[in-house]
Amino acid sequence: MYLKSHSQGEYVFDYSWADAFERAGGRYYPKLQVSVPFTPATGRRLLTRPDAEDPEIEKYLLSGLMQVAEKMEVSSVHITFSDKHQWDQMGELGFLQRTHNQFHWQNDNYSTFDDFLVALSSKKRKNIKRERRGALESGIEIERITGSDLTEEHWDAFYRFYVDTGNRKWGSPYLKRQFFSIIGETMPDDTLLVMCKRDGRYVAGAINFIGGECLFGRNWGCIEHHPYLHFEVCYYQAIEFAIERGLKRVEAGAQGQHKLARGYLPTHTYSAHWIANESLRDAIDNYLQDERRYVDEEIDYITEQGPFKKLIGEGE
Repeated sequence: MYLKSHSQGEYVFDYSWADAFERAGGRYYPKLQVSVPFTPATGRRLLTRPDAEDPEIEKYLLSGLMQVAEKMEVSSVHITFSDKHQWDQMGELGFLQRTHNQFHWQNDNYSTFDDFLVALSSKKRKNIKRERRGALESGIEIERITGSDLTEEHWDAFYRFYVDTGNRKWGSPYLKRQFFSIIGETMPDDTLLVMCKRDGRYVAGAINFIGGECLFGRNWGCIEHHPYLHFEVCYYQAIEFAIERGLKRVEAGAQGQHKLARGYLPTHTYSAHWIANESLRDAIDNYLQDERRYVDEEIDYITEQGPFKKLIGEGE
């Protein structure tokens, strides 16, 4: 849990809440944030031992969290990208519940990438095959690197991609070069780099983290533009790796309806919010009720437009 004086880097946006409260004379910052920094990855946010089976322990943690917030006199507490079980507990204790939409790939017990392709409509299947061919047409060679094969050379190259993309898109790459050496030293078996070479030098790459059941796709970067390479490196290589490892899903980060055509379906994600001021809490609660309905409807609609074969055959 972090004490924050801004709302940057969270992927769950509360800027309008802060603006409304401060225009009404309140003080929104500092606030407390419970999250994995800088990444919209889902998971447990109340950390207890695996053998601690008493569900009341997590409720004690939530009660203690609220006591800390009251003692520090902060405006709010925000728990982002929680798993649904803990999110339900948060709602029972009075946290306001918020839902969001991410695109995740689900492994339907596929044995190979071709098995996955068979599940798609013929148009989407042909499009993916075309994109995969096109990504390699410029002489691109793709490497998947993990474990003891990760070297400082790989991190030097990837950091160049990361900084270049950050400077062009956001203007403030927040991870330092040392970060990548640290994860290479401390968690190499949980780290996957997908790197692209052309004419003997690295030109693009993506970093992923390997969970117990999920591959978490994070940062991508390139110093040369090649058509479809982003889709190949970030989406198709991730799917292949997840199938080979028997992982249940791939989370490819926030946003991106373009992921739908590549086999990633809309999925609920969850956050919970404790608001100290009663008037602000009531206003946000009313807003979130409407927002949750909208998210449900959006997910249902997008799923219906998804890339997979319909129950009624296509006549192939």
